[in-house]
Amino acid sequence: MRPDTPADHIAEAERLLRTAERYPEDNEQLLLQAAAHFELADERARATTIYDRLLAAGPSNPYRVKALQAANLWEYGHEAEARALIDGIRAAAPREAAPWEIIAETLECHDELQAADECFTEGAHLLIHADEPITYAAHALLTGRHRVRRLAGTPHDEWDMVADTHHTGPIPLDELHDPKRVWALGSDNPAELRAEIARLRAELGERRAALSRPFPVAVLHWPTEELTELVTAYPSLTTEYPSHEAHLTQIETALRELAASGTPNLGIVTGSVPSYEAFAASEKTSPESTTLLAEYATTLAARGKATPWPPERSDVCWCGSGRIYKDCHGSPTHA
Repeated sequence: MRPDTPADHIAEAERLLRTAERYPEDNEQLLLQAAAHFELADERARATTIYDRLLAAGPSNPYRVKALQAANLWEYGHEAEARALIDGIRAAAPREAAPWEIIAETLECHDELQAADECFTEGAHLLIHADEPITYAAHALLTGRHRVRRLAGTPHDEWDMVADTHHTGPIPLDELHDPKRVWALGSDNPAELRAEIARLRAELGERRAALSRPFPVAVLHWPTEELTELVTAYPSLTTEYPSHEAHLTQIETALRELAASGTPNLGIVTGSVPSYEAFAASEKTSPESTTLLAEYATTLAARGKATPWPPERSDVCWCGSGRIYKDCHGSPTHA
């Protein structure tokens, strides 16, 4: 049952903490979920303890954890510490969307619209490249940027127009982000209230659609040694994987096609033969089933094992070659 009261959230957070002790490989994701439940229960000091624990352990995404820590601290009176964390994140300029989105929304929640606009803009500059399609994560930054600029009465610029163009909901962004909507909620006019309810329903529908896919759409990647072991043990899978080079090309091609079709939140999960065989046994299915491969990828993604795709052009390629992405599978002519 979904938690609805502070007591429910505390119970769920404590359950997640116990689960994290049992499954250390998923520790980070489980602790982040526990911290979120403590925040919803207004147990912000306990959430801070979890963020401190994660940062001390060296999380895979330290700037995201620091951003969440800043948002939490500000909410229970530690504004100076929160600001220091936000300033540190901005100075570090991480090349990932989540920290920028979190700190910008934190500033927005405290009516610091100009600073929020600056954070959204700084993050967008780092993630958007002229010769590449705009990713789902970068579009989320542009949407947030559009919102705070609309609230502040800042004139539209080129990126606001891009946000409008990429928006797929039935209600235009200018309407969704219209400050007058707040006034409409206090109106005595039934027609105005009905119109605002329709807008809110549309906005809620978009949010639910995003939340319905909390994990990336993941494509399965086998390192060279693992793929060799897999097809040696299960020769029928050579039809699926004729060679390692073909396998890598197929991954990049599939992800580019998904991105071109508008599919958001793409990622890559790396398989291992022992893990795959254990999964097959748990599903009471033969490892030679090609259907099982997709289910295995989805399960790994649900456990927080996915690496977001595409990498930044100057980051190391996902394939394990050691070369930077733009000179490897990120080359426009590769896939």
